Amino acid sequence: MTDPGDGYRLYTELAGWWPLISPPSEYAGDAAVIEQELATAATPVRSLLDLGSGGGHVTRHLHRDRSVTLVDISADMLAVSRRLNPECRHVHGDMRTIRLGQFFDAVLVHDAVDYVTSEDDLALVIGTAVAHCRPGGIAVFAPDHTAETFRPGTGAGGGHDGGGRQACFTERTTDPDPADDWILAEYEFTLRDADGTVTVVPEVHRLGSFSRTTWLRLLTQAGFAALARPLPGHGRPRVMFVGRRDSAVEGNR
Repeated sequence: MTDPGDGYRLYTELAGWWPLISPPSEYAGDAAVIEQELATAATPVRSLLDLGSGGGHVTRHLHRDRSVTLVDISADMLAVSRRLNPECRHVHGDMRTIRLGQFFDAVLVHDAVDYVTSEDDLALVIGTAVAHCRPGGIAVFAPDHTAETFRPGTGAGGGHDGGGRQACFTERTTDPDPADDWILAEYEFTLRDADGTVTVVPEVHRLGSFSRTTWLRLLTQAGFAALARPLPGHGRPRVMFVGRRDSAVEGNR
């Protein structure tokens, strides 16, 4: 078993650049759709577990009147999130195996699930979600890619802090073997410090791209009533998966 995402420089030594590479404002659209889905839960969502929370950019846009616990495998990314979301609880852990010994009204797994590239590990992440989701609760999974929606392409982004620091990136995504469950994302990060120093960092990430059928099967096997919904934005088709826990089912810690 390997640590999803933790071995990449983007989430370790470059983590301090994350708010500039991928500014929090870019997550407002996803957060709005997720918030609408949470509003459909059988009971009000007063507690939320964010698995693979990264820099906490999605959480920043969700309603602030609930208790939120953020879990990430990268201590460096959790440090970024603590600055952005100081009122939230932060826990260092692997979303495939962590057990907090408590239930939440809702569980969120945003695009950190992209770094899960085997069906066995995806089942583990879903198992973590169901283990922490209160009977009657809801879980939302928002991968960037599924097998049906993936298209090779290029992209770019970035931002600045107003104090002279700037960051931008280019991205190229390809699928070397459409018969498997993963794709490649080739990045080049250009980082300009306040003193004018420029650093260019290339990095290749391996990302999951599972079929809708696989997602729904694993969610159902774990104990969720599962469905797929469109996730608009980013100029390309995306799908989010929603799992609901039967209120009559005993939770499994």
